[in-house]
Amino acid sequence: MSRRCELTGKGPMSGNNISHANNKTRRRFLPNLQDVTLQSDVLGRSFKFRITPAALRSVDHRGGLDAYLAKARDEELSDAALKVKKDIAKAQAAA
Repeated sequence: MSRRCELTGKGPMSGNNISHANNKTRRRFLPNLQDVTLQSDVLGRSFKFRITPAALRSVDHRGGLDAYLAKARDEELSDAALKVKKDIAKAQAAA
């Protein structure tokens, strides 16, 4: 399981630990990933994602999972999220 947000694509960053004596050693800054279940209104079912709290706020701000995925770029989404996006688009086209 990769340490990458499934909706925003945010992943680990690297930097330095800097001690009081100004010694620098490399370290990784990991994203704050949370396991959440998001509901799709169009499909009428829920999906589990590993996303950051910033992505969760963005989903709420845009009005739900369906609206978020409609505006999201395909390069940022994981394979699972991309599949959900395509299923939502098919369901909306059929309706």
